[in-house]
Amino acid sequence: MKIAVLVKPALDTSQLRVKEGRVVIEETPLKINDIDRNAIEEAIKLKGNDKAYAISVLKWPPLQKRIQEAENLLREALAMGLDEAYLVADEGLIGSDQSATAKAIAAVINKVGADLVLAAEASIDNYTGQVPPRVAAELGWPLITYARELRVEGGKAIAKRDLEDSVETAEAQLPAVVSVTREINQPRIPTLLAIRAAMKKPVNKLTLADLGIKPDVKVELVGYKPVVIQRKRVIIKDGTPEEKADKLLQYLRQEGVI
Repeated sequence: MKIAVLVKPALDTSQLRVKEGRVVIEETPLKINDIDRNAIEEAIKLKGNDKAYAISVLKWPPLQKRIQEAENLLREALAMGLDEAYLVADEGLIGSDQSATAKAIAAVINKVGADLVLAAEASIDNYTGQVPPRVAAELGWPLITYARELRVEGGKAIAKRDLEDSVETAEAQLPAVVSVTREINQPRIPTLLAIRAAMKKPVNKLTLADLGIKPDVKVELVGYKPVVIQRKRVIIKDGTPEEKADKLLQYLRQEGVI
């Protein structure tokens, strides 16, 4: 069984660079999307002696700077146990919407082949949750979302899905696309030997021309603005500790906090 794993070079939201009231995308570092690590771990568990590979699409500028950054991140995925990686890097995809991303991913899968596609339920930067369903639609494959448990048997993917107030069991005939949650497993930490071995594994770089598709961006990204939180800056100085506590409680009641 050949498995493709979607691995997004996502903006590291813990290190956002903000200047003059806007998020400076170009200066914010990338990281592997957190839940993608769970998808990678599940692929390694399921692949056995078969092959599992990563697919990444670069969406954040500047392109030339990000290529090396994304390749380094893919080396982390390879160190976890994936066999090779495909990086789609093209100016036509910078700032692209989820539709364009899904078309590029589907083109790689059609080119390389796969029986199962694993992905995170959503990415930490945009968190739309749209890419796995769109990839499934592009491929014409069945989709299972929010899988917290997964097994493959009898040519089917069988998963327990997290819903708002319940857990259900769903199954889909392979080939299929499955998005997973954090609860599905605990991602491994690569050993030093695995990290060294990952440097010899192939990272294949592709453009839209290589995939035979044209840029089709339907949404223009204008920019991101940070949420600004204004603090009240109320300082209670006078009185005993008990009096200060009473004043604090009174103020919190006035503000509707308690």
